[in-house]
Amino acid sequence: MVSVILLAAGRSVRFGEGRIKTLVPLAGRPLVLHSLQRFLDHPEVDEVVLVTPPEQDLPWRNFLLRDLDCPKLRPAVPGGAERQDSVRAGLAAVAAESELLLVHDSARPLVPARVISDVLGAARERGAALPVLRPADTIKQLDGARVGATLDRAHLGAAQTPQGFRTALYREALAAADRDGFLATDDVALVERLGREVAWVEGARENLKVTTPEDLDFLEWWLARPAAEKEGAR
Repeated sequence: MVSVILLAAGRSVRFGEGRIKTLVPLAGRPLVLHSLQRFLDHPEVDEVVLVTPPEQDLPWRNFLLRDLDCPKLRPAVPGGAERQDSVRAGLAAVAAESELLLVHDSARPLVPARVISDVLGAARERGAALPVLRPADTIKQLDGARVGATLDRAHLGAAQTPQGFRTALYREALAAADRDGFLATDDVALVERLGREVAWVEGARENLKVTTPEDLDFLEWWLARPAAEKEGAR
């Protein structure tokens, strides 16, 4: 059984203008609905738990999600102050028989089905996996106002989501992090600190995390491109 925790509980501080970015329209639909539909439509996914902003949980369930009629969609749950609090709330709503788990940022609305499948396959085989986007630019390590070193980009990758796990392994990793008071900026870091292997798969340019209004402009442009052009750009 494959479960998905879709995180939409962030405060959108960097997006600006007091707007909640997951509710901002992309091609005429709220951003979060694009992310949600990608997983509801995926043939390998069995259930999706949406984690909403705690103060907006009831409005989301009453208005945003009321027209979605899909047996895969579980009742939304309110998130918490930190990312791990929100994942923990989502995990509590996941079915007990879940075998594989994906955790995804709803601010990445255009995750391709291929990335979802690749992460699931690698997590099934290796225990944990994530998609990465390898840098095209030379990467510098900064030391205050000066450059400390030039890093070998062949060994670097920008982490994306969904990040995938055998569900039992993720439960173990989260429990250990909670016990030790460890907070991470992504989910595979919880598994890394246990000394367990994390595999990686190729990410996708369009699997961009919307952080600023300019990111939204890029995704609008991407959606408007012909399919052949999108495939050639990957």
